[in-house]
Amino acid sequence: MRPITQELIDSLIAQAAQSPRRRVPYNFHDYDEAVQRMINAIVPGSYVTPHKHENPDKVELIAPLVGCAAMLRYDDNGTITDVFLLDAAGPVRGVDIPAREYHNFVALTPCAVLEIIQGPYHPDTHKQFAPWAPREGSPEAAAYLAALEREIARRFP
Repeated sequence: MRPITQELIDSLIAQAAQSPRRRVPYNFHDYDEAVQRMINAIVPGSYVTPHKHENPDKVELIAPLVGCAAMLRYDDNGTITDVFLLDAAGPVRGVDIPAREYHNFVALTPCAVLEIIQGPYHPDTHKQFAPWAPREGSPEAAAYLAALEREIARRFP
């Protein structure tokens, strides 16, 4: 058994704060396993490109261990259809994401989320990035993230 301790979470969040991507994954799985399990430590300013899990279809569960993040769901044209505030101490403690749904999340505070998704992991087929959203690291990504943050603030003043 491998415990998820506060010390581990604190260490991962500290690493995320120093990372150029502003997030750090911690895998409990090997890539060929049928169930992928990880902690994703993420701090504000990290941009996760909207994506979906399709071909092969995979369901995903995301739950905050500490901190607060917004989970966004989009239609196929890029319109935000739902925003959920995930808070380890709040009313929404996680989301179960069906296959074929575009989604991403935005850290509102330094946070660590538990992610569970079907495997095995193959980098070429694990996720399909949204064609209407800028990719992580692109020149447009920061402006897109800022627009998402404004939309979240508008919905949750």
